[in-house]
Amino acid sequence: MAYATLTTPAPCASAPVLPPLFPPMLVALPAVLALDLGTTTGWALRGRDDHITSGTIVHRNDRWQGGGMRFLRFRQWLTEMKHVSGGIDAVVYEEVRNHAGTDAAHLYGGWLAILSAWCEHHGIPYEGVPVGTIKRFATGRGNADKTAMIAAIRARGFNPVDDNEADALAILLWAIETRGNLA
Repeated sequence: MAYATLTTPAPCASAPVLPPLFPPMLVALPAVLALDLGTTTGWALRGRDDHITSGTIVHRNDRWQGGGMRFLRFRQWLTEMKHVSGGIDAVVYEEVRNHAGTDAAHLYGGWLAILSAWCEHHGIPYEGVPVGTIKRFATGRGNADKTAMIAAIRARGFNPVDDNEADALAILLWAIETRGNLA
């Protein structure tokens, strides 16, 4: 016969501290994609781990491609970003109202159509932010030029390669700071 090796706790003794059965869950932030739409699209992504990555992607066709190929590649890029990032919970983009010319307006309209249809298809909320709002947020002036935007974003600790990436970072920072966690 085996004897018990543990004694019965005294009435005033505290129970041993046991680790929880399930560790506390870390709350993931919503993943937000910010875009400066154009032939050279600037992008910035705040992942669910609060890490920000950014860059640019060029949407030019070569002479062997039809005019719609740039839009198909853009849609595929969006899907790849969603997959690589583990999901996108919100999209914010620079809402342009005045364009340099007819071609620029048509191209912007194409990217906006692809973006809005893609977001609707995946159930991702999206919001356009006026150009002046982004510039005012980043620099304090609603009519800031490209160099001022790049300088303002560098002052925040980022190193954009061009104004497109700087604009995307400004859009992302605006969304985070004015929309909270976008939850």
